[in-house]
Amino acid sequence: MSTFLSGVAVLLSSLALVCGGYAAYEVFALRQTLNTINTNTGNNTASAPTSAEKSISSEPIASPDQTTSPTATTSSLQPGQFVQPAFGTKAEVELLSAKRIKDPESGNRDVVNVQMRIRRKAADRVGGGDIILIASTTARNPETSETYKGVATDRSTGSVALYPLRPNASADAYIWVRVPDGVKNLDIFVPDTAAFKNVPISN
Repeated sequence: MSTFLSGVAVLLSSLALVCGGYAAYEVFALRQTLNTINTNTGNNTASAPTSAEKSISSEPIASPDQTTSPTATTSSLQPGQFVQPAFGTKAEVELLSAKRIKDPESGNRDVVNVQMRIRRKAADRVGGGDIILIASTTARNPETSETYKGVATDRSTGSVALYPLRPNASADAYIWVRVPDGVKNLDIFVPDTAAFKNVPISN
């Protein structure tokens, strides 16, 4: 009887050993497969950038001092350089730029684009008739005293009323003035505003 039980015990031990070895083999094989898959995936990711990465790498990098505004222009006028009172002390007009441009109809560079900012200063005493007629702005050659007028009524802001503006609020305006090419400076006269003397024209 004891011999039979000993034989059974040996048989069970042998089966357990075989099963344990098989399990260890399966775990080893599984690890090898996973390592192979991970290695291939890593190589593919490193060697094949995505379309988004290609798009990012092809984009030019702007330097910090580059402007992003497509409408930015070079002007010889400094902020606060040309400021004059308008309607007494009710408002002030600041010239932002006086830039020579090409006439789109004739192709000649005999037009100066004058840009300005009208700021209401008075908290009261402003009526409905306090209107700056931008379209009536004129210019004068300080050397020859020749005078120049606006190109056309549709080449200006027209007019700016002070009444709708809150105190210290401002509105921007512009006018195209016909000025012969070669003139470098202008005296500019905005209606109901003190004269701007010897304003340089930028190209």
